[in-house]
Amino acid sequence: MITVGEGRAAPSEMAALSNRVDKTMAAVMLAGMCTFLNVYPTQPLLPYLRRIFHASELAVSLTVSATIFAVALTAPLVGVLAERKGRKKVIVPSLLLLTLPTALAATSTSLHALIFWRFAQGIFVPGVITVILAYITEEWEGRGVGRAMAAYVSGTVLGGFLGRFLSGVIATHWDWRATFVVLAAINLAGALLVRAWLPKAKRFVKAEHIAHALADAKAHLLNSRLRANFGTGAAILFTLVGCFTYANFYLAAPPFHLNSAQLGSIFFVYLLGVVITPISGKFLDYYGFRHTAYLYCAMMVAGLLLTLIQSLMAVITGLAIFSSGVFIAQAAATVQNGAIAGRARSSAAGLYVTFYYLGGGLGAIVADRFWHWAGWHGCVALFGAVALVSLGLALVSSRPTDLLHSEEAEVVAD
Repeated sequence: MITVGEGRAAPSEMAALSNRVDKTMAAVMLAGMCTFLNVYPTQPLLPYLRRIFHASELAVSLTVSATIFAVALTAPLVGVLAERKGRKKVIVPSLLLLTLPTALAATSTSLHALIFWRFAQGIFVPGVITVILAYITEEWEGRGVGRAMAAYVSGTVLGGFLGRFLSGVIATHWDWRATFVVLAAINLAGALLVRAWLPKAKRFVKAEHIAHALADAKAHLLNSRLRANFGTGAAILFTLVGCFTYANFYLAAPPFHLNSAQLGSIFFVYLLGVVITPISGKFLDYYGFRHTAYLYCAMMVAGLLLTLIQSLMAVITGLAIFSSGVFIAQAAATVQNGAIAGRARSSAAGLYVTFYYLGGGLGAIVADRFWHWAGWHGCVALFGAVALVSLGLALVSSRPTDLLHSEEAEVVAD
């Protein structure tokens, strides 16, 4: 580094360093945004798709579950691949390739075709979300990983909102197929920016052989604390996907009668996550994982109970509190995963993502039974119970010591 005076960096050098850091954070955030732009865009369209395809709630919900299950199936393979190929070499091609099935979904002429292309989208998602988690915990190891993870999760929150909001508005005023054309264009632009701004990993250690990577994955599965954290992630996404899938049917029915654009607008509550998640990163860095787990569970349960009041404002407020709790949980569990794993973090992240998305895929399917059994009240009972299960598993994963708050493990120390 160029220095002047008493060892201080020259202003031009400091400005250049600050610019690189800003671009890196922006790239991490964009990677999350573009990926999640494509994961849930059909959620606000479910009542609309049910009408035009003359299908059941469960059938149209497969346009959500298909993507999620594809992510779960491919994540472990991508995690192992990234241990050999590197981080950026997997992240950028995955983002670029994700553009293709997104655009091709617009050519669907049947519900089966749409589900197929939605599954194809999910194949490329783990190449970003699995590897970026390892990238963050490695490149920021020892300082500020909580804030870096919060930037990524904020990007996922923004992408999740935009995908849902844009699809609702576009489907109402134009056609649902146009949604996928617009999303493909945004994804391509974001992928090119990530390619330009994301630095190559400096702390990546290549696995010498695939056998070593597989052995690392096996070791992760034998780690009881990691298994508990995998379960925590599964429970978290189970509640989020189930809640925001069947909330659409709840709000499309009496007494609310919301259309696709209005349902898409409900996802403005997601934008709270852009504010909440960075704050939660600081909370996580300072108070540790266990206290954060109590906080997110309380928010999730309280938010769900509020949605039982048949007032649109109460439902929106409840969904806002619930989703904010989920965003805090996502950031905490992903950081905890890297802290417990220690090494071979891509394979650990791949396994985490697999369980996480298996939980999400099951959320939409299992909730269908509760919906037909007791309507929204049945769904709230299910999601509240699973939120409490996630808390129990989180407490197990933090034993025997809270890795995120002990002096010995300063993975996310500021």
